[in-house]
Amino acid sequence: MLQLTKDDIYLDQQADNKQDAIKKIAHALTENHFVEDGYVNGMLERESQAATFLGSGIAIPHGTTTTRHLVKKTGVQVFCFPQGVQWGDDGEKAYIAIGIAASSDEHLTLLRQLTHVLGDEDVEDRIKQIKTKQDAIALLTGQASSSDDENSIREELLLLDIPADDLATLQALNASRLKRVGAVNTTYLAHSLDQKPTYLGQGVWLNDSVEGNLKNTVVISRTNNQIEESGKAVKLLISVSAKSSAIDPIIDKLANLAYHQQLSLLHNATSAQIIQILTSDEAVDVVAANTNQDGNDSPASNSSVTREFTVINPHGLHTRPASVLVKVVKQFGSKITIANLDGTGNAVSATSLMKIVALGAKKGSRLQFVAEGDDANQALDAIGQAIKDGLGEGSE
Repeated sequence: MLQLTKDDIYLDQQADNKQDAIKKIAHALTENHFVEDGYVNGMLERESQAATFLGSGIAIPHGTTTTRHLVKKTGVQVFCFPQGVQWGDDGEKAYIAIGIAASSDEHLTLLRQLTHVLGDEDVEDRIKQIKTKQDAIALLTGQASSSDDENSIREELLLLDIPADDLATLQALNASRLKRVGAVNTTYLAHSLDQKPTYLGQGVWLNDSVEGNLKNTVVISRTNNQIEESGKAVKLLISVSAKSSAIDPIIDKLANLAYHQQLSLLHNATSAQIIQILTSDEAVDVVAANTNQDGNDSPASNSSVTREFTVINPHGLHTRPASVLVKVVKQFGSKITIANLDGTGNAVSATSLMKIVALGAKKGSRLQFVAEGDDANQALDAIGQAIKDGLGEGSE
């Protein structure tokens, strides 16, 4: 995980433009012995090649491959701009800029880490609300902040595909985990175990309590057995401890999934995909593109097209080629996802620069694209040609 100290954070910064901001960040990297003099030239050159704006008010200025020899040690300097600095190609503003010093591809690891904590749709608002250095550290590392309880849903709280015999077993398992992580007290346990969970539909049940909630936490148990409760299928039980309104977005996601009859997306999803489904609207589209509504794996629906391309760029999909890829994708109306088959294999939206870079695709990585829409074939033709041409960096 990204290691940050208060010395790495710079609050209440101002800059007339992104070039001015980059110079200030480069000065901090130099003064703190992360880089040697001259690294700033690489950062400015990188920015002239392609904006390092990731969206959601975040920019990650860093040097080029030709200035990597000037890096003394890997590290970051985080500058917070409350008024924002115009950074993106379309006039978007960056409210936080993470200056990166990396002698190889360490920044890809950093981006993968940041994706998990900066992918929330409300992250820009949270960035604007940063008041202290600890607030910034909490946001960037996923820790609990002074204004929020903690990450309410985590992979270690998901128990998938267990051989449970009935709904009561799932209730007991969920209650035990909630108590173990300090999210509830005995009052919650007594109430939640005494009442029958609410059926949401498509084999998904919800369990909660109005009393005994200590932390915002969600635990999930999913069975691989064919069981029923009162004539209704039991596939998955979601137990919620709600301490504050910070848990509301997840509840809203569940309600939205139930309304659109998409709860079956949770049947075969991985732990990471379940978290994405319950925290991101975009993730629902991504998973739905690869899963049918009965919960069975389906590489592509009848209107989907799947193709595989290989990265030829010497330094992989860093920000410059990734930004070219995003521009190609946005020319078409089809919904397009991308997965690194030599990485996690999880699909992300092909219009998200941050998530594409965070895939960590290197030279030789196999990328799988799934496009759904009237111009799916044309879109994948254009993507394939762009990748073959080196995504703005030329082919070998």
